[in-house]
Amino acid sequence: MEGTFYSLIPAIVMLILVLLTRKVILSLGIGIIIGALFIHDFNILGSIQEIWKSFYEIFVLDGGLNVGNLLLLGFLLLLGMMIAFLQASGGSRAFGKWMLTRVKTRKGATLVSALLGIIIFIDDYFNALAVGQIARPITDQYKISRVKLAYIVDSTSAPITVISPISSWGAYIIGILGGIFAANGLTDMQPLQAFIQMIPLNFYAIAATLLVFLVAFLKMDIGPMRTHEERAIRTGELIDPKNNKIAGDLSGVFEPHPEGKVRHLILPILVLIFVTVLAMFLTGINNSEGNVNIFSIFANTDVNLSLFVGGLAAVLTSLLFHINQNTPKASLGKLLVEGMKTMLPAIYILIFAWMIGSIIGTLQTGEYLAHIFDNLHVNTGLLPFLFFIIAGFMALATGSSWGTFGIMLPIAAEVAIVTDISILLPALAAVLAGAVFGDHCTPISDTTILSATGSGANHMDHVLTQLPYAIIAAVVAMVGYLIVGFTNQVFLSFVLTVGLLIVISLGINYFHKKNA
Repeated sequence: MEGTFYSLIPAIVMLILVLLTRKVILSLGIGIIIGALFIHDFNILGSIQEIWKSFYEIFVLDGGLNVGNLLLLGFLLLLGMMIAFLQASGGSRAFGKWMLTRVKTRKGATLVSALLGIIIFIDDYFNALAVGQIARPITDQYKISRVKLAYIVDSTSAPITVISPISSWGAYIIGILGGIFAANGLTDMQPLQAFIQMIPLNFYAIAATLLVFLVAFLKMDIGPMRTHEERAIRTGELIDPKNNKIAGDLSGVFEPHPEGKVRHLILPILVLIFVTVLAMFLTGINNSEGNVNIFSIFANTDVNLSLFVGGLAAVLTSLLFHINQNTPKASLGKLLVEGMKTMLPAIYILIFAWMIGSIIGTLQTGEYLAHIFDNLHVNTGLLPFLFFIIAGFMALATGSSWGTFGIMLPIAAEVAIVTDISILLPALAAVLAGAVFGDHCTPISDTTILSATGSGANHMDHVLTQLPYAIIAAVVAMVGYLIVGFTNQVFLSFVLTVGLLIVISLGINYFHKKNA
């Protein structure tokens, strides 16, 4: 059943169950079981072995430890410890009070969070986890719901890193483009040059980022987000009490130290940022061969190792503050244990997401979707629009933007070169945009999981509240790809896409005010 229509069924069933039951692990588990049964033609023993293999290879691969996964899981545990220290030290509370003297409104708190998301553009994992930690004390003070913060974090992580050449994503994409151009004999275009030219063509990333600021200025809370925001303002409950299993939330577990200072929050986070970025540079330099430059560094950096080293340094910094505050030594063990426990929901979901990703990879779901598109004979003007949709579905089903890039970029390039070379860059940009859109919509995306974790939001609440905004950005992006496909006018398409997004946002704002 690999590479056929049946390869779509596990992903479709899983997504439907997630939306209907809101039980993520149960839905992922059923998707894993169905996928394993399909792989082995309903042979029970073979299916059990496939499930075990998908779990085992998360930790052990090719006869050795799967170091990358272990480091990321270790970083999540370290992050939980750091969160516990930040709260118990009183640093989070002190920072919130300090920011109240500088940020005077809910709008200001939202904008600060969005700007942080743009500034921290080095890597999507790092962005998702760091921005939530920095912004949460501010947004909590102004009763901004955690799902609103998670939306801001998620919509300024991948959309920014995918258009930044100096980022782990940018380096990865530039590397793929280099291989594509060499394979197709495109000697008149350099990968970096092409990437930069594609930035204004990445309509979804631009629309998703701009929409965050429109939401802040217009107070545009739509769909489930409106319910969460109204409850937060009315009752002060930042998390839905019906779905209060939150990774990274320690509300009520520790009483903040009465002498907590702003530095107890700021310094550990600065250490986290500095050490992580330094480690990314050092590992990138160490892993680069030949001419070492900024792009080779980011193409070869070890993100998971860097995150782990940065997290460890931040935890040790927080520990020193804890010792200096003369708190009882007996509380240290509780801090560490409770901190790690808060990360277990995120770790469970991440492990199950990796398992369904392995099953879907074996079923060749992505290849099947790509094959369908490859066999279509359509007007060349529709190519960017269709590539956006196919890449979106692929990322939605597989939970992987990078996997979608790897499969779809070569196909998009080949189709464009054969049919109309002028459509090459719009087609490639549409793949990047569609992959990020699908990534924003699926509950099995690692960046979606980590955005909710860093913000202290319920994972499924984040997915459902972000979905309407992702769809709005996708609709205007699709219009942009239709315009650029038929006119080949980049500036016109960009202006009309942004203009349409603003008009839609103003229309929604007017409708809400009229019916308030």
